[in-house]
Amino acid sequence: MTSTFDTEKDKASAWFHTLRDDIVAAFEALESDHSEGPLSEASPGRFEVSETHRTSDDGSDAGGGLMSVLRGGRVFEKVGVNISTVFGTLGERAQMAMAARKGIPGMKDDPRFWASGISLVAHMQNPHAPAVHMNTRMFWTPHAWWFGGGSDLNPCIEYDEDTAHFHATQKEHLDPHGEAHYPKLKAWADEYFYVPHRNRARGVGGIFMDDLCTGDWEADFSLTQDIGRAFLPAYVPLVRKRRVQDWSEADKDTQLVHRGLYAEYNLVYDRGTKFGLETGHDANAVLMSLPPLAKWI
Repeated sequence: MTSTFDTEKDKASAWFHTLRDDIVAAFEALESDHSEGPLSEASPGRFEVSETHRTSDDGSDAGGGLMSVLRGGRVFEKVGVNISTVFGTLGERAQMAMAARKGIPGMKDDPRFWASGISLVAHMQNPHAPAVHMNTRMFWTPHAWWFGGGSDLNPCIEYDEDTAHFHATQKEHLDPHGEAHYPKLKAWADEYFYVPHRNRARGVGGIFMDDLCTGDWEADFSLTQDIGRAFLPAYVPLVRKRRVQDWSEADKDTQLVHRGLYAEYNLVYDRGTKFGLETGHDANAVLMSLPPLAKWI
């Protein structure tokens, strides 16, 4: 594969930025219109936006992005929506930490790479409102390209109807691309977001893919876009419904313990965390997913 894919890279990077803008606007609207229920008398939270930068070993520019974090809101206790476009060469450790396509032929001789994506994690004030994770990304090397990503729901207090809505919305967005996609990506999420040392899932699942390359870039990009488009209609109605519920100290304790599980997974197993740190990306951006408070018992 000799194509530089410059046009495709630009389209993907621009799309992730657009998705970021839509999500930030929707989340700030949730803060603004929270007019009843716990913490509704507090001031609405707003995102703080900062640029992230990455440099190569020789000090040259290696890309970066935007880190957008809202802390201490009346709906979101902490939510980060990050986008990045990074490039350079992959060292041996970074190659081993890649989420997909380990051992690509030619990679050791020409380890150039380019990657762009959006990553989101939301931790909520109200224990009845579910935490959530979403990301979509494109990865390119001179030897291969692929897409990855998905979204999964992480409630500390589970509601069957919320889980059903989240999954049904994702299926609705995936089915136009072929009805085999949803069951495959759901099963992949169930496997990927499993915490072996706790013998349990991190949450109630969602969809996930780590290596999408059918050879038709436009078709694969379209599917990736619809994974992103499914996120807000799958998640926002759940927040609107649950943010008004009263909670007890026991509920909050349940939330903090569940966050401990989430932190364990992200630090021990998450491939994106490992790859981000191995490629020298901004550590604050990479570890943005960690909750502001957690508890172990």
